[in-house]
Amino acid sequence: MTPAIAAEGVRHTFGDVVALDGLDLTVEPGTVFGLLGPNGAGKTTLVRVLATLLQPTSGSASILGHDVVAEPLAVRRRIGLAGQFAAVDEELTGRENLEMIGRLYRLPPREAKSRAGDVLDRFGLADAADRRVSTYSGGMRRRLDLGASLTGRPPVMLLDEPTTGLDPRTRQELWNTVDELRRDGTTILLTTQYLEEADRLAQRIAVVDHGRIAAEGTASELKATIGSEVLAVRVDPAHADAAAAVLADLTEEPIVDQAAGEIRLAVTDSSASAEAVRRLDARGLPIAAIELQQPSLDDVFLSLTGKRAA
Repeated sequence: MTPAIAAEGVRHTFGDVVALDGLDLTVEPGTVFGLLGPNGAGKTTLVRVLATLLQPTSGSASILGHDVVAEPLAVRRRIGLAGQFAAVDEELTGRENLEMIGRLYRLPPREAKSRAGDVLDRFGLADAADRRVSTYSGGMRRRLDLGASLTGRPPVMLLDEPTTGLDPRTRQELWNTVDELRRDGTTILLTTQYLEEADRLAQRIAVVDHGRIAAEGTASELKATIGSEVLAVRVDPAHADAAAAVLADLTEEPIVDQAAGEIRLAVTDSSASAEAVRRLDARGLPIAAIELQQPSLDDVFLSLTGKRAA
């Protein structure tokens, strides 16, 4: 089966800055693939390469077998793109925006009008369809932007942090829409800073760091790389480094959140919590809280990149 999205050795530079450094990626049809990574990791650059907005410095990429450099028009006919900011015309109504996009897809006027109506209904915008977009809330604009990218019913969607800045209710609505699209057979590449979002929506997840894939798998597989459990110890922030040094040999490398005064350690033995209490008590380092937890994607992210997700 031809991959919906494929990248092989993709490299892209901006002068001396290496944004993508030989990245490899394969996304199977009909799945949601989550792309996690800190700011500057190369996620948006990859999306722009796949959307034919940038040409890779080297390597190759394709959408449903069509090369993004050699066949850009064929690629554009098969993708929808929604970025971090709503790209809609504020002077037009919601309906006019969608009908315009339909015409750009070369749909007949009647078909463009019909699809615009379908999208407005699907995204809960029918009541505001004939209002100028300048009167829409931020969440409404984002929904309209996502709807516009679906007007041509593309088989592949590229969503670059589409829920950034949205309130929890609107974010949940967009999650439900992504689920529906996948069930209908659409392939979705989703870049996100929300670990819960990737855990909730993606069948496979890749962590990108410094322009390369640092790890890839299902959410369960990635969590399993951390260890069977995570010991979270919270102390006074002023003592975080000292506490981490005391606990260092209980794990390969403690992860320290200095500001929160939290030390997280991957452990395989539940007795590690008692040992941690004994050691910290012996050094006169009072514990604010201690808990054994199941690994999270946040732990994976931290262990691979050394940073928390934004």
